[in-house]
Amino acid sequence: MRTGMRKFQIIGGLGAVVIACSALGVAQDVHYNFMPGTNFSNFHTFKWVGYIGRFEPVNQILAQEIQDAIVGQLTGKGLTQTNADNCDLIVGFQVALQQQRQWNAWGGGGFRFGGFGQATSSTINIGSLVVDMYDVANKQLVWTGTATKTVNPGGNQQKDINNLNKGVAKLLKNFPPM
Repeated sequence: MRTGMRKFQIIGGLGAVVIACSALGVAQDVHYNFMPGTNFSNFHTFKWVGYIGRFEPVNQILAQEIQDAIVGQLTGKGLTQTNADNCDLIVGFQVALQQQRQWNAWGGGGFRFGGFGQATSSTINIGSLVVDMYDVANKQLVWTGTATKTVNPGGNQQKDINNLNKGVAKLLKNFPPM
């Protein structure tokens, strides 16, 4: 009886650890930085240049989804998108994908049956999105931000778009900086 209970406690404890680690691993982290002294109230228009990256290029579908998310946030903040060269800001993005091992565990049984369980692993892509904004007049980077665990090329498309929109909204929440 004691051996069965001990197995159940161990499996239950491992399951709780896996669930806690999975919950921590899902959270998106955002970081941004901006050029000190920049008067962001002077920026009214932006031109989209899209992919400007040193990292992995993305397919056209994902690039469009990223553009829609970023442009939606910027226009929602009162900026106007233009194709004119005399715009205030140039906006582009970069994507970095990395792989991470994910453990999935389950267990069952009980005190009387000794318990049982299984753990499997899978590889998941964790995508970081970097958004850069350049002041056209001064030809300098004035704002940059990174949202981790935001881009997942492949999977459930609607879920991936929702995650992308959530990450971009979180990233641009404090734009323009106060």
